[in-house]
Formats: sequence, structure tokens, C-alpha cells
Amino acid sequence: MRKDLVTHRSDQLATISGGDISDLVSRVLTGTREELTSSPYIEEALRVLPVRGYRSAIGNIWNAVVDDLRNKILYRSVELFNKSVRVGRDVKTYEDFQTHVNDDELIDGAYKIGVIGFEASKVLKHAKETRHLFDGHPNSSEPTFIKVLGMFDDCVKYVLSQPYPAQIIDLEDYMKVVNSNSFDRNQYAIEIAVSELPEIYKNELANRLFTAYVHPGASSVLRSNIEFALPILWQVLAKQIQLQVVRRVDQEIAKNDAAVTEQAFRFVTFVDAASYLSPQARRYRVTPIVESLKNGFGTFAIENAAANALLPWAAVIPPEIVRDYVSTITRSYVGWIGHSAQYSRTNFYSEGAALLIPKMFEQFDDHAADAFVEFVKGDAHFKGLLSVYPAKLGRLRTLGSIVLSRVSSVFAHRSFLEVLIDPLGEGKLFPLLGWRARN
Repeated sequence: MRKDLVTHRSDQLATISGGDISDLVSRVLTGTREELTSSPYIEEALRVLPVRGYRSAIGNIWNAVVDDLRNKILYRSVELFNKSVRVGRDVKTYEDFQTHVNDDELIDGAYKIGVIGFEASKVLKHAKETRHLFDGHPNSSEPTFIKVLGMFDDCVKYVLSQPYPAQIIDLEDYMKVVNSNSFDRNQYAIEIAVSELPEIYKNELANRLFTAYVHPGASSVLRSNIEFALPILWQVLAKQIQLQVVRRVDQEIAKNDAAVTEQAFRFVTFVDAASYLSPQARRYRVTPIVESLKNGFGTFAIENAAANALLPWAAVIPPEIVRDYVSTITRSYVGWIGHSAQYSRTNFYSEGAALLIPKMFEQFDDHAADAFVEFVKGDAHFKGLLSVYPAKLGRLRTLGSIVLSRVSSVFAHRSFLEVLIDPLGEGKLFPLLGWRARN
């Protein structure tokens, strides 16, 4: 039936105005969505074309575009439109659009909430000017058939042919569901819910989730659901939104509420965004852990716990504490010499921490490597331990091998590392460091 309608209209106008207008009619009717072929605006535009009523045709096709955009915005989310475009009052009905929203505001709002794309917004601004010039100003020059054709093509391509967009979730309702046992912990369902959100809504949702997660009164159900959904949302957030959300940790630190601050850092770790933290926030988090590892040296439970807490931050150690950090984890991995009534051994180290510390070394850059070499060369007690006990030097060589694999080609102490890890290079290493000869 649709094909018959196109053929009938095209044949009818071809006999009146020739093949050009017939072709234009066919393109309009076949390009627009089926339900729009009976639009009074499009019907009127097609009626005036045979008598070269180009001004009226331009005005009517633009009215069809405006009508379609209004309906799509109402369907997608008029609440979001009100947040995106300030028109002096909230828009709630179709009639409100007619009374309070001009064409520029309509186009901008449609773009911001995802009804049209960036390219469409630019093309429609040009089409709007075409309509205002030729249909709104009767003293302007007569529009040509080519002008009509171009505008019709643009309007059909970017608006009248496009289906209705997906509806947007209401954030108030969504947050209530997240805070309930009925929340659908299905990855695909969450992807559907968040992927269609425009940037302004993604921003608001991310910030709402952060606020809810760190709140002292947050339930375990709410936090668990946020932890499930957050990584999915994070993947579709723009980098500037990710950065803005993570930097909210600084605000929580300043409030001096330890419990809230702890939750803020947990939020960041769930999306692996520690690199976005400010230097102050990283120092706040990492320094106490390094101190705990240093002060707990020789106590396995403390070393194990500190190493577990420190590993997630290995790639973002604040520059100000790198030397302290490197010397502490190096000393912990190498261990100490002692005696035990329970075990027939003298070579001690925290086995739990020792499993994790090499992974920390795998995050080293030249700055951290420089701190490693400085510690090995400069700590007299440590050098004495290594020079007497071969097992300890062997453990250090394990770390040295990792460091050598991480440094750049221009690292100043590369040759030292090569000597350090050579099991047959003690003849060069001992004199190089001034270590006393092993008995």
C-alpha cells in the first residue's frame, strides 16, 4: 500500500510539474517513516509543489520536523530536556513547546538528550535558517527547486526517517530500585539502562551512585548493587566525568570522617581509577600503609595485611614517598636472619607479602628503580646482611631482575643492575659496593 501511494502521488505530480518534482515526492515519501506520510504538514508541502509554492513547501516540511522533534523529546524524557535547556520554565506538554521553546532551543535540547546526533544538530540549524529566510520573509529572493530539494533531503535524512529514540530511565526511580533486593543484577539489563543515557544523565547517575555509596547510612544491599553496576556504567562515561567523580574523594577527605573516606576509596578501587586521584588523595591513602609495613617488619600478619592493602596502589605511588616505599617493600621481601624454637631455619621472610611484592616491582618506572639502587647501595645494615648470607642476596637478585626488565634504555644505573643479578658477578659487585668479603 505504501508503494502504491508513492507511485500514485509521483504519477499525479509528474503530469503536472515534470519528472523533477515527481522524483522529489518519491524521495520524501519513501524516506520518511510510514506513519508520517499522512502528516498534514507533509501533505500540504506536496500539494503546493506542483504550482511551485516553494516557500510554503519549505515552511511545511520544517513544521513537520519541529513536530517530530517535539514528540520524540516527549517520548524520550521531557524531564531531561528541562535539565538540558533553560527556557524560563519547565516544559511538560506539547503545547508548552509551542508556547515557550524556540527552534534553536528545540534543536539544542534534542541533541543534548540524544534524540539527534551532532551532525544532525548542525544541519538542522542550517535548515532552520532556510525556513526563516524563505518562508518567514516574503521579500527574500525566490527559492529554487534545488534549494527545496536540499532542505527536504536533509530533513528527511536526519529527522523524518529516523525512528523514535529509546526512552530514558528516570533516575529517581532507578536509584530506588538500586537500593532494593529487586534490582536486576544482569549485566545486559544494566548495559541497556545506562548505554542510552546522554552525557548529562550519565554524569548525574555516576555522581548519585558515589553519593549513595559513601553515605554512612547506606545499606549493604545498596552498596552491593552499586558495586555490581558501577563497572558497567564506568565503561560508558567520558573521561572528564570519570575524573570529576574520582576527585570527589578529596572533598570527603576534607570532612575528616574516616568511615566515609574509606568508602570513597573503595568506590575508586572498584573501577580501577586510582590513577585519577589527586596526589594529595594518593598520599593520604598510601603513606599509612607504607608506615604499617615498615613498622611491622618481622611480624608476618602485619606484613601480609600491609602488602595486600598496598598492591592496588603500586602503579600510583606518590613521588614524595617513592624512596620510603621502595626501601620498605625491598626489605620486607628479602627478610631477616633469626632463630626459631619451632622451625629449623634462620632465613625468615613473610611468605604472604613475598607473593605480592614482586607484582609491585612490576609497576616500577625509572624513578622507583633509582630509589631501589639508592637503597641497595646506601643502607649499611642491609649491605651487611647481603654480604654474609647468600640466600638474602639471591632474593635481592630476584627483585633486581624485575627492575632491570622495567627500566628504560637510558636508565643511569642499568650496568649496576646487570652486575647485581649476575650470580657469577660477586667479584665485581662486592668491590663496587664496598661490601666486606663473605667468610
